[in-house]
Amino acid sequence: MKLQRYRSNTGNGKPIRSTARFRWTGSLVLVLLIWLAVQAAGQVVKLTSSQAQTPAAQEKAADPLGRSTPRDAFTGFVRAVHRDDFVSAARFMQVTAKQKPNTEVLARELSQLMDRYFAESLTRISNSPAGDVEDGLPLDRERLGPLKIGDKKFEIILVRIDDPDSGLIWLISSDTLAQVPALHGAMGKTWIERRMPEGWLNHHFLGIPAAQWAAWFMAICIPFLLLWLVSCLILLLLRRMPGDLARRNLVESWFVSIRWPSIFVSTLAIHIGSVYFLGFSLTFRVIYLRFVIVLLIVSLTWLLRRMLALFSERARVSMSRRGQAGTASLILLGQRVINVLIIVVAIFLVLTITGVDTKTAVAGIGIGGVALAFGAQKTVENLLGGVFLLTDKALAVGDSCCISNRVGTVEDITLRSVRLRTAEQSLLSIPAGVLSQANIENFATRSKIVAQANLRLRYGTTAEQLKSVLDGIHKVLLENPKIEPETARIRLVAFGERAIELELFAYVLTSDYLQFLCVREDLLLQVAAVVESSGSGFAMPTQFIYLESRTGADANVAESPLLPESYVSQRGVGAKSVAKAANKRAS
Repeated sequence: MKLQRYRSNTGNGKPIRSTARFRWTGSLVLVLLIWLAVQAAGQVVKLTSSQAQTPAAQEKAADPLGRSTPRDAFTGFVRAVHRDDFVSAARFMQVTAKQKPNTEVLARELSQLMDRYFAESLTRISNSPAGDVEDGLPLDRERLGPLKIGDKKFEIILVRIDDPDSGLIWLISSDTLAQVPALHGAMGKTWIERRMPEGWLNHHFLGIPAAQWAAWFMAICIPFLLLWLVSCLILLLLRRMPGDLARRNLVESWFVSIRWPSIFVSTLAIHIGSVYFLGFSLTFRVIYLRFVIVLLIVSLTWLLRRMLALFSERARVSMSRRGQAGTASLILLGQRVINVLIIVVAIFLVLTITGVDTKTAVAGIGIGGVALAFGAQKTVENLLGGVFLLTDKALAVGDSCCISNRVGTVEDITLRSVRLRTAEQSLLSIPAGVLSQANIENFATRSKIVAQANLRLRYGTTAEQLKSVLDGIHKVLLENPKIEPETARIRLVAFGERAIELELFAYVLTSDYLQFLCVREDLLLQVAAVVESSGSGFAMPTQFIYLESRTGADANVAESPLLPESYVSQRGVGAKSVAKAANKRAS
């Protein structure tokens, strides 16, 4: 489709481009989504084919205990010990003949060392069957830790062996197990065991000592209360801060807006750091920290959205003060897009923390994008139309405009449509894709409004009166400060069939339509006063009556025009009687 440009007839309107390029861009997006889907499908096909080609190898590598990766071997050992299943725990350990009688003791002591001193995130442990090949160790070795016990550092080493029944699996090496008794003997009391009453240590709830529950409660409440007190102090200082009242209120509103999100984010961050020092078991920490980190992500999303709203609002106000309403609308659209991106990233982070494979989710999005592109082409066109509408600065929130012969004020520009408040106060929602094919006249871009009128003076006006009228109106135009003097004019344009015609043309120096109406009204009243003072007057509607003679006496007169009513009205009773007789005769 051929690209066209439209301009408003005031000479100041902005060009509006057709969205042939919207459709072109939509097609490009469709092709891109199809390409992503093909790539994702190709990966699935490769994975399926590789699985189908080596069923024997996969059958051999399928370990019922899940020891095929370092992470699975480590977590499997921890879970087995915490449920007191030392038979299964022993199958995660590479015990020698000398260590075999003490397998249960070694497993329990190693678990206690892990619970107290292992602080590494499980996500940092390799989940690949080959392990971390870049850790500087032999390919059949994997390093976990270190565990800091006093001045010593203890690393857990996993070894990869070829089991006849389960294939290649990872086990805790016998060298690591040999160091466990000495390290366990060097363990000291935790600060909870030193500070808390003995009864709290012996009383358990859900398998956890009451002392640890008390420490957990304090690790949440103390940071929260301290941060709340600090925020109250800052708020009090802001309210008593000397200076400009408007600026102080602005800063206070900003702080109040981000106060509670900041408190929650800071409290959760401090709490996560303190969990490692509360003596909870490794299994409890793993599950609990996942939950707390999810809360932290939600709170951080809350904080980021609040901060984004503050910054975008400040930027929009600044742009509006500079007269850049289009940029302000573009900032609003950008804020909405970034909000969506923040939520999407937060969802992917939560899915990753909960153990969902996000790569599969991304592939699903690529495949679903094809269905979306085919089933929602109009929606995509509207989205792109909204973006290009703002980037072209054709419309902005607050602009008065005419779209397809509908006049109104733009209330909002979303990713899908433009909302127009009409003069009847109805809300008109126009899809952004439709705007690409509509004529748009933006009144907000003009700096002046034309006032144009045709004046019709009655016949009988003398040349001197006519010149007096022209001079008087011209003087009125020049003396009015709201009229542009360079372009203002009053001209005699024609001697019409029923009146003498004058043309009045002037630009009113305002962009406010209500103010324009007031100026034009005052101008027309002054023009009427000039015409009246000159002795002339405006032409009145006239009618001509033709009489047809039907008698012999009137045979010589085929058609006789009578005087116009306006003339009759000026001649008194005698003329009126003549007109009445003529009308009666004509009937």
